[in-house]
Amino acid sequence: MAATELQKKAIYTVVFVGLTVLIMSALLFFEGWLQTSILPQFGMNFQTGWELTAESSQMAMNSAYANAFDAFFRIVKIVLWLALVITVVRFAAFVILRVVYRNSQQTEVSSLLKTVFSIIIYITAFFIIFQTQYPGVSLTPLFTGSTILGIVVGLALQDTLGNLFAGLALQADQSFQVGDVVSITNRGSGVVEKVSWRGVKIRTFQNKLLVISNAVLGKEMIEVAPRDNLNARVVFFSTLYNVSPATTAHLVREAMRHAENVSPKKRPNVRIRGLGDYGIEWEVKYWLENYENYNDTDALIRERIWYAFQREKMEFPSPTRTIHIAEKHPEIAVEEKVIKRTESLNRVPIFDPLSEEEMTKLAEATKGRIYAPGEAIVRAGQEGNSMFVIIRGSVNVDITENNVKKTVNSLHQNDFFGEMSLLTGEPRSATVIATEETEVLQIKKNALKPILEGNPLLVETICEIIEDRKEGLNAQMKIPVEEAETRRKGMFGSIRKFFGLR
Repeated sequence: MAATELQKKAIYTVVFVGLTVLIMSALLFFEGWLQTSILPQFGMNFQTGWELTAESSQMAMNSAYANAFDAFFRIVKIVLWLALVITVVRFAAFVILRVVYRNSQQTEVSSLLKTVFSIIIYITAFFIIFQTQYPGVSLTPLFTGSTILGIVVGLALQDTLGNLFAGLALQADQSFQVGDVVSITNRGSGVVEKVSWRGVKIRTFQNKLLVISNAVLGKEMIEVAPRDNLNARVVFFSTLYNVSPATTAHLVREAMRHAENVSPKKRPNVRIRGLGDYGIEWEVKYWLENYENYNDTDALIRERIWYAFQREKMEFPSPTRTIHIAEKHPEIAVEEKVIKRTESLNRVPIFDPLSEEEMTKLAEATKGRIYAPGEAIVRAGQEGNSMFVIIRGSVNVDITENNVKKTVNSLHQNDFFGEMSLLTGEPRSATVIATEETEVLQIKKNALKPILEGNPLLVETICEIIEDRKEGLNAQMKIPVEEAETRRKGMFGSIRKFFGLR
């Protein structure tokens, strides 16, 4: 369709230019014929105008008619030349704007630019053409008068001209286009509906029309959400402190999956923004396909979160003060806790030599720890004097070789790690990172030391168990038996030294 319109304009331009040139040629021929063949017969010759010869001074009326003909020819030629310039300029402007603004939506401002530059060219062309036809006429008084008139008009149209040039500046900057969502400080927000030489029309989300002049708009701070861009929004909510953050994040992401107008190109970010007085404060950052409907989408996200919480029997915190008065049974609670920890420690092979009483003492001295997904429990190279038993969750054991990080093992419930740091105090040999929310029991040196001091023979038994666990690794690495025995004796001495045993 665009190609057809261009062809039509090209044909029209060529035909009009051809006809104009033909008319001007005929006019020049006719004027020359009058100057050389007809009017001299009436006693007149042509210099800068028609003048009477000495022989026919009585024919003054004929001279007036001849000069009238001459003025007519000059005016017609000025008109024809201007018509020719206007036609060519309009066609050139059409072609240039078609190329430059092929993908632009600001047709109103593009038309404004075309009009302004076209008028400048027309005025310049008029003065040049006029000077060629009337070389003896001085245009200086006209320019002087135009300057004075321009000052008067400029003062009278100060606001209008301000809007015009501000509109040109906005177009040159390409700050926004028709269809973009804009927010103007202290004035409102909405969708850009029209951009003109005078101002911008914005359709607010209350379906009202906000009209702002370009001069005012050029001084304001404008927030633009381009319509062909993935624009983000943030929705806030809160949860109670007794709800796991990992559970909340997963639940909200699932609730937002396939929500209308939420872009699937980017995964929503669900993150903690603060720890408030009444609960954990959250924010959900998501991206919209159509930013015009962000109010409806925000409401939809809040609705999805509410229903997801209802299904999981989760409550939102409220600004209240709750005082819980309950009977405390510390002995029963401690006993239950110790029993559970003892069961977990019984699954650790290096504690097999401990008696039931010693295992209970160790369980009483351990501490429970919870780590978030991706959080490091221990890091390679750190000084350590404790080990860990996994109660629930899982971890990855990572080492670094040649500046490349790699995972060498994955541990799960009832597995343990860090025993060498507990027994000998040697630095951590690997980094252990929780892959999900993980609960561990931490056994420190001061928990095991009283037990070893009361039963020094346990040290040798523990060394034998650790070496038995390493036997397969020693065989794989082809370590001689004598060297393995030397290492066992060295570890035996390290444990006794670390715990200060005689």
